[in-house]
Amino acid sequence: MITLAFDTCFAGCSVAATWDGPGGDGPEGASQCWRFERLVRGHAERLTPMIGEVMSEAPFGFDKIGLIVVTTGPGTFTGQRVGIAAARALALATGAPVGTLSSLAVMAYTAAAEFPDEVAGKALAVAVDARRSEIYFQVFTGADLSPLGPPELTTPEVAAKVLGELGPALIAVGSGASLLAEHAQGLGVSVSARLPTLEPDVRFIPPGAVVAGHDLPRPLYLRPPDAKPQDGAALARAP
Repeated sequence: MITLAFDTCFAGCSVAATWDGPGGDGPEGASQCWRFERLVRGHAERLTPMIGEVMSEAPFGFDKIGLIVVTTGPGTFTGQRVGIAAARALALATGAPVGTLSSLAVMAYTAAAEFPDEVAGKALAVAVDARRSEIYFQVFTGADLSPLGPPELTTPEVAAKVLGELGPALIAVGSGASLLAEHAQGLGVSVSARLPTLEPDVRFIPPGAVVAGHDLPRPLYLRPPDAKPQDGAALARAP
């Protein structure tokens, strides 16, 4: 299976083309071309050139892509829309189906691939600072990092109570990991906080982790937009 995956949800932008091939250095020996950049902003400007760079190195063209993979969130409003718009456009142009993952799942795969000794045998919580005393939160367990539930927008206190029910071997990663560990300690739960600068990197998505969907991807908005219509401020339409 030839896949093209990308993520633009947080403070990074990553792209990877993955295909079956001998001697590859990707997940489970797959062959890959990939790019990763840390970006506070500018995802819309960088994503398309990064896709072009990756595809220029791949030994196939866009017409051979069998699956497009995109993260749907959580993340920034702009970042989510950039990735999903690109996935929809490529699906229309190539005819390839689209599969989706949460950005937090890709962070879990990234943590496990880069630091396998720290993650092995532990329940892995991904916690990203969502501001306003809240975190984006999702827990993964087992060798295949199966999610225990969907991504949530919650408080560190509530997330810490969830971890308290999972047992003693716990690790949290992401920009909200320290905050989560601090609240867990207050409940008598020991959580090891690691990788505060972790970002999703799609080159670490395991083969077979994504199944094509029947519908076009939609953003996973866990928080309503800050911008709201101003009641009474609309101008009357001309007759």
